[in-house]
Amino acid sequence: MNLKEIREKAKKKLQGYCHVCPECNGKACSGKVPGMGGIGKGVSFQSNAEALEAYRLNLRTIHDHKNPDTSIEILGYKLKSPLLAAPITGTTYNMGEAIGERDYAYSIIAGSQEAGTLGMTGDGADPGMYGSGIEAIEAAKGWGIPIIKPREQEEIIKRIRQAEEAGAKAVGIDIDGAGLVTMALKGQPVGPKSKEELREVISATSLPFILKGIMTPDEAKIAVELGAAAIVVSNHGGRVLDDTPGVAEVLLEISEAVNGKITILADGGVRTGLDILKYLALGADAVLIGRPLVIGAIGGGQEGVKVTIESMTEELRQGMILTGCGSILDIDERIIF
Repeated sequence: MNLKEIREKAKKKLQGYCHVCPECNGKACSGKVPGMGGIGKGVSFQSNAEALEAYRLNLRTIHDHKNPDTSIEILGYKLKSPLLAAPITGTTYNMGEAIGERDYAYSIIAGSQEAGTLGMTGDGADPGMYGSGIEAIEAAKGWGIPIIKPREQEEIIKRIRQAEEAGAKAVGIDIDGAGLVTMALKGQPVGPKSKEELREVISATSLPFILKGIMTPDEAKIAVELGAAAIVVSNHGGRVLDDTPGVAEVLLEISEAVNGKITILADGGVRTGLDILKYLALGADAVLIGRPLVIGAIGGGQEGVKVTIESMTEELRQGMILTGCGSILDIDERIIF
């Protein structure tokens, strides 16, 4: 199985929901929510891609980093790659049932595990969607991270307990899902969370807690104050609020604001290993991948996810060779032009 075959199969299965464009930049699918596009004019989705594209890399080849190490340690776990699978659900209304929710979750978790990294699972308008992710994580002996929508407090804590019982490595909330259209359409109440509410759910578990959906330095500092283990700098793939900046535009300022006090993940617009390299240079400790792994799972199941992750990790490794980085820790602003 190769990437071309995976993309061709996915394109046939995703007709009407995703064009599997040669350049996945959000222009052909703007306004398609539900679906795989960005909210409104699609500006936030497009901003993620454009912000990454705007950065250029410094080519350096006088060094001895002939075989860079792409491994990282994050949340106490050693991974072969700084690439983690983002939490995505809604195969019925976002992907036209090209794959079942259970099969999608298993493909993401098992494929990520085979590639030597971690997959995240999501929560959705149908409560069974979260359950599919929990089942996949349990089958992988806990090797995964479930992310919960910003529901009512008791509903969040109930789902945290399920994560604990499954042996999950961490748990989190995608607070950027506060205004998600698909949740509203299905009568599932979500909304913003106060500091007190977040403190309650973070203190309700001993698992490392992730807050996904941080786009400003002040909220990054709040996450540190509340005791979160990690944040995800993310605008929810451009699917909740139009006209936001791209993640690459705000990442460095957020990284500087928290100054190493919390693990930083970046999410949005990543399509190649060089995109991963740029996010790491701007201050991320690891990167989440969304749409490319949707295509991988739909076009090739578990194997498709594994192949996609390994391919992007190899692109990252090649980029490290050509920017003079021997390890992930060597990647910093000096590689950015």
